[in-house]
Amino acid sequence: MKDLNVKITAIHFNPDWRLEEFIKNKVSKLRVFNEYISEAEVNLSLERSNSKNYNSKVVKIKVFDNRNEYFAEKKDATFEKATDLAVEALRSQILKAKEKNR
Repeated sequence: MKDLNVKITAIHFNPDWRLEEFIKNKVSKLRVFNEYISEAEVNLSLERSNSKNYNSKVVKIKVFDNRNEYFAEKKDATFEKATDLAVEALRSQILKAKEKNR
């Protein structure tokens, strides 16, 4: 099985290598649930909150297999937590699709 191609795009900042490795590691684990996942696109951005003095970290992940595209967008205080939430949402979508196709 060839490696999962994970493309990470950060809007208006440069993520450090640890964050990129964390994201690649988390996203690649989705292949446990669908071995046909071959590609993933991850977008990272900051969202300014009007009501609070902090920026939400926004993670958008699209994964592709040979027939489907899955998408999740999550926000949290850290990119790591938002990534965890998005990957969990994708895992759920992948498992639902798998059940439906049985």
